[in-house]
Amino acid sequence: MSSSSTGKNSHTEEKDAAELKKALATGTAKEGSSGTAVPPIVCYCIASILMTVVNKFVVSGPNFSMNFLLLCIQSSVCVTCVMLVKKLGIISFRDFDKKDAKMWFPISFLLVSVIYTGSKSLQYLSIPVYTIFKNLTIILIAYGEVVWFGGSVTALTFISFIFMVISSVIAAWSDVTSAFAHSVPAVSTGVSADMMKNLLGAVRGINVGYFWMLVNCLTSAAYVLSMRKRIKATGFSDWDSMFYNNLLSIPVLAVFSLLVEDWRSDNLTKNFPPETRNFLLFAIAFSGAAAVGISYTTAWCVRVTSSTTYSMVGALNKLPVAASGMLFFGDPITFGSVSAVGVGFFAGILYAVAKNNQKNTEARKQADGIIPLANRKP
Repeated sequence: MSSSSTGKNSHTEEKDAAELKKALATGTAKEGSSGTAVPPIVCYCIASILMTVVNKFVVSGPNFSMNFLLLCIQSSVCVTCVMLVKKLGIISFRDFDKKDAKMWFPISFLLVSVIYTGSKSLQYLSIPVYTIFKNLTIILIAYGEVVWFGGSVTALTFISFIFMVISSVIAAWSDVTSAFAHSVPAVSTGVSADMMKNLLGAVRGINVGYFWMLVNCLTSAAYVLSMRKRIKATGFSDWDSMFYNNLLSIPVLAVFSLLVEDWRSDNLTKNFPPETRNFLLFAIAFSGAAAVGISYTTAWCVRVTSSTTYSMVGALNKLPVAASGMLFFGDPITFGSVSAVGVGFFAGILYAVAKNNQKNTEARKQADGIIPLANRKP
């Protein structure tokens, strides 16, 4: 082999290596890239569970009411971590640009709404109920894609949606029954003022929790659909989206916190008691870092496996997330709650299989539309 040919091959290898490194850093590598699938899947599951559990721990304080401040701290930590990792050369994303920021601000505002309503939902609902009801967002997104992007819903996908609704109904029924059971004493001693107070408090908590859950599902679907449309216009990578989302949300969260929340010293003391203040602040900072971990492990998981595998992992991950609520927060383990988690788990797997079948069908249709070139004889 000649030296010029060797030089060309060497140059090509260096170029390919540079392109691969760039794709890995920006999260734009093609699906099915080489790599071990187990580490990213395990890391994604751990990051997801940790963030849910830590957020539930923070907002479950008896006097906690400063959700905007919580989210502002988390976003600040997230931006700091992302910029630090960029400086280390591990990831890459575009520098701040006012034009991009102006185009992306509505998406960031929607994200603030999603995270805020999610934290309010966790404040009133158990982790299993919250996890199961998040499935309803998938239905809203699917039909939103049908309306705005010309998508389609197959028969198997529709069946998975039915199971998602059934699991949510079971979870709600179990949640309401459990709340009433804890409000009314086992031995009836007549209707007392305390009993009525507890019962009304349980009803109010349920109503507030499910209201925030409904708003969270609606805003989550609007966020995903809007972001998909805006990404096509801006050409953002995963890390670009994450950087702008968190950076632009900081001033919005800070303003809302100052306007809506009580910043008096006595209320700050109630929200952050001296005996647990340092641990609470550490937990909030940790959850912000976990958000970076989820974004990175998501890109990592899709990169070394496929989007279908990632969807399946997301479906399977609901089981340990729900179990973490029962383990760490004493969420009731009843036949209803376990059944709801089981049906939701099955619905998630069915949905992942349906999406995989739909993707394969579309790929075959595209392949059938390509006319192969006839072989030429020399």
